[in-house]
Amino acid sequence: MPSAADPDQTGADVLGTPVPTGPGAGGAEADRPPPEQRRGPQVARRGQVRHSTADQRLLANQESGDFVHSDPWRVLRIQSEFVEGFGLLADLPRAVTVFGSARVPPDHPDYAVGRRLGGALADAGFAVITGGGPGAMEAVNRGTQEAGGLSVGLGIELPFEQRLNDWVDLGVSFRYFFVRKTMFVKYAEAARQTGKATRFPVVLMGTDYWSGLLDWLRSTVAATGRVKETDLDLVSVTDDVDEAVRLVVEGTAAPGAARPAR
Repeated sequence: MPSAADPDQTGADVLGTPVPTGPGAGGAEADRPPPEQRRGPQVARRGQVRHSTADQRLLANQESGDFVHSDPWRVLRIQSEFVEGFGLLADLPRAVTVFGSARVPPDHPDYAVGRRLGGALADAGFAVITGGGPGAMEAVNRGTQEAGGLSVGLGIELPFEQRLNDWVDLGVSFRYFFVRKTMFVKYAEAARQTGKATRFPVVLMGTDYWSGLLDWLRSTVAATGRVKETDLDLVSVTDDVDEAVRLVVEGTAAPGAARPAR
């Protein structure tokens, strides 16, 4: 039962509209899965789906000073998310994080590339971590799972319906983006700048897609001294799945690339 001292669990934050349930309560609609939202380890469906996230409520401007009484509870929740993520992922084998859009349909060429990439990384002995959603994330998880690799999904609470895709073998959902980002980096060997992380090879798939950004980084950002020219050497771009995997393997095997003890 929600505690009145925990604003993220009170009924006042539940903004969904109840929908009919049960046999015949909606015709063809009754055959569809109900709207679902994951809030950390919790699952909310139908009228219990919220239209705001824990991140939004954390950053929202408050009209009174009452928020000081609720932030300590949020700190405990943030801590619990770190503990949950560390506990689940601590025993992962060598892993690679792959980022990709949720808006890639299954019949798009990029979906096929993602599927091949997931399979090739699994064949190279890596577990593969994605955001656990649809689109390119699903494609990579699918390719990994089909190749017999460990397919991992790190989901996030969103203000609309979402769930981990069916190709995730090991998954956890987070309320806070910064906790999730930590997990993406901490438990992967590839997917850095700033010097705050151990060396990570970064590989971008799709030269046509990324060329504009990289040209701007060289001609504007690096040219005006905002980053060093050598910073751009941390990033590789390719259209070839096999080359991408080779870059990851070579990058993680290079001297100084070994991960620190967790």
